[in-house]
Amino acid sequence: MLKGFKEFLLRGNVVDLAVAVVIGTAFVAIVTAFTNGIINPILAVFGGNNEIGLGFRLVADKPATFVQVGPIITAALNFVIIAAVLYLVLVLPALHAKKRWGASDTPLTDSEVLVQIRDLLAEGQHSSGGRHEF
Repeated sequence: MLKGFKEFLLRGNVVDLAVAVVIGTAFVAIVTAFTNGIINPILAVFGGNNEIGLGFRLVADKPATFVQVGPIITAALNFVIIAAVLYLVLVLPALHAKKRWGASDTPLTDSEVLVQIRDLLAEGQHSSGGRHEF
């Protein structure tokens, strides 16, 4: 039972699913609070006296044409922070565990496969007393 559980945990898709769940829930609130509390005020310094934030207007007389650059920078920083934390906390330890306890990913050569088939056939022939029942 424990062997099957270990194989289940070391599958690549389980780790990918865990990463997706963590991206969607746990770190979003923390990183959003960080960027709202620290990054956005720093970006506002570069926005000048504009109350809307960091950005530019496409048409000078129309406020609706204001392109906000600050939220784009904030979203990019959120993504980089979340990706870095997940890589360091989940992906690297999973790769290390898979390398240490997981099966080898190197494919067998044709000769190695044939040797295994021969050995299995010889093993089966000895255990059945030389008779094959199909």
